[in-house]
Amino acid sequence: MGFVDEVPVPASEDWADWLVYARALSGAGDPRGEAIRLEHRGVPADDPELAALYRRVEREAGLDGLRADGSWQLGWSRGFLDTAVFRLTEENGPTGEAGPAEGTGSAGETGPRRRALVLRLLAELPHGGTHDPDDPEQWEAALVDVLLRHPAAGRLRRLELHLTDHHHSAGRAAAALAARQRPRLAELYLGHHYDTLFELHRTSAGRPLEVERYLHDPVVPHGTGRALWPALPALRSLELEGAFLFDDVVHEELTHLRTRGAVFSDGSLFGTSTPGLVTLEVEIDHDVHGTVGSNLQLEELAPTGYPRLRHLDLGAAVFEPEEDGDLVLLAGSPLLPQLESLTVRELVIEDTGAEPGPLEVLAGLAPRFAHLELRVEGDIEVEGADERELERVLAALGREPGAP
Repeated sequence: MGFVDEVPVPASEDWADWLVYARALSGAGDPRGEAIRLEHRGVPADDPELAALYRRVEREAGLDGLRADGSWQLGWSRGFLDTAVFRLTEENGPTGEAGPAEGTGSAGETGPRRRALVLRLLAELPHGGTHDPDDPEQWEAALVDVLLRHPAAGRLRRLELHLTDHHHSAGRAAAALAARQRPRLAELYLGHHYDTLFELHRTSAGRPLEVERYLHDPVVPHGTGRALWPALPALRSLELEGAFLFDDVVHEELTHLRTRGAVFSDGSLFGTSTPGLVTLEVEIDHDVHGTVGSNLQLEELAPTGYPRLRHLDLGAAVFEPEEDGDLVLLAGSPLLPQLESLTVRELVIEDTGAEPGPLEVLAGLAPRFAHLELRVEGDIEVEGADERELERVLAALGREPGAP
């Protein structure tokens, strides 16, 4: 592979150890030695000499085609990949029913080039499982698999995987990450974009994919998902986007979790085993059937499951109220006293004709939120309330008039 991995990698971040490592690499003819010395002298990442050295590293490691392909954006530090972002570009993304190799223009030209690249990478570099290079929907999985299994990716600190053919690539990516310990990977995004939850997904070949087929049978296979989280001991920030990607997340030290969509295979929003979470952000909206989940799911937010949670952001979460509005339900949550900030999508209290009235209900709730910073992203509607009286009650919630 042209990538020296026999020399022990320093366990510390001390430059003295890394300069010894650099001398050993240079003695073995590895250009990373000179790159490390330049970095030690404070040369910026965009320095032409340093960039040229890392392009040479990529060529000798067999990774040069990835940069030309345009799908991977790679950042190097101390001789290893430090950041990596995967996303199909407009030139190599979904092109409609014709498929990438049959279209016109740059997308039509990309298909043969990418197939040739995949064939070379699979022949020259380690990878897991079987990839079919004649299936364009498996090319993404191959490109992700070979990079994450390469020794150069052993010190990744930040990784983003914006997937298109996630029915193949999400599981392969998780398996590749789980194949070795990732002692520095602190930030991870994994998922696929969508406009409306559970919409018909289009693969890179333009074929339709029903995402609801993965309900209770996640995109990332059960065993692979269970193996992933122990391999990421340094993971602190995780973002998942899409539908039914994992069974759950089991991680003791994760501090920041953001989910967009119904990312867990049973459709739950809060069923994780993440006791170290400090910040939780949840985005969920109407699905293609025009339905939303019940706000009774908020009852799953309990101190036993989230003992360190301090910041809860539901500003982009829509729930169907079963009985009371979201704020009323949260006011009775045993989790509320430990929060330092809370963001809700809207503050709506309707007049049910019962006593007390909506404004009195809000006034009664205010003391329960007095200890935290409360933000409302959208509308504030307290049915029948006098505007000045409403402002007075909102002030008791710690909100200035007109504040978001």
